[in-house]
Amino acid sequence: MSRDAAWRDESEIARFNAMARQWWDPNGPMKPLHRLNPTRLAFFRAEAARHFGRDARSLRPFEGLSLLDIGCGAGLVTEPMARMGFDVSGIDPAEENIAIAGDHAAKGGLSIRYRAMTVEALPADERHDVVTLLEVVEHVPDVGAMVAAAAKHLKPGGLFIGSTINRTLKAFGLAILGAEYVLRWVPRGTHSYEKFVTPDEFEDHLAAAGLEPMTRQGMVFNPLTNQWLLANDTDVNYFVTARKPG
Repeated sequence: MSRDAAWRDESEIARFNAMARQWWDPNGPMKPLHRLNPTRLAFFRAEAARHFGRDARSLRPFEGLSLLDIGCGAGLVTEPMARMGFDVSGIDPAEENIAIAGDHAAKGGLSIRYRAMTVEALPADERHDVVTLLEVVEHVPDVGAMVAAAAKHLKPGGLFIGSTINRTLKAFGLAILGAEYVLRWVPRGTHSYEKFVTPDEFEDHLAAAGLEPMTRQGMVFNPLTNQWLLANDTDVNYFVTARKPG
């Protein structure tokens, strides 16, 4: 297996390069992520505050901690994380994404280290307090290799947060037929059912990478309020968290 085999699905990279300039358009092809982001950030803030013993109510609760966002896109998660006090690094193999991310952060006065690269290409000694894989593993050819590579860059005692789509008929109906073909929230072909990952599979990959799975949390979309909510239902979208022993 090549050094960056976990990432190298050239068709996926080309797809996200093509959408890069519309990434920050809340009504563009990334509209679902814009809708999802407040719920992701609320979960992230609560989990990180609990894990590191920080006050989630403070303005910048994560001062002194570093974060690596793998598959950062154009920065929808990295920017709010930087505002919460994290020293943030973002990597993505799609060069157009990184160019847009860097420009957007600079305009907002944020200092975020962006690099157009795969996780396998990171310096071996680079370690972070938090590593995230958010809406990434459903787009890569080798989930186990991706998770293992991500785990290598987590400090002992650090926190891993991942999110993806479950491989269920319900997810096929909502995330592919509904979102791509009926509602047209995202371009057709964005997701492949066979690449979806069940929570058990995700946690097995985490354990194989030497991490200790902790939280499993679902997310559901309420069409009446047009909002995403945290829920016990993991049939479609879900989070997993894990810690690195030590």
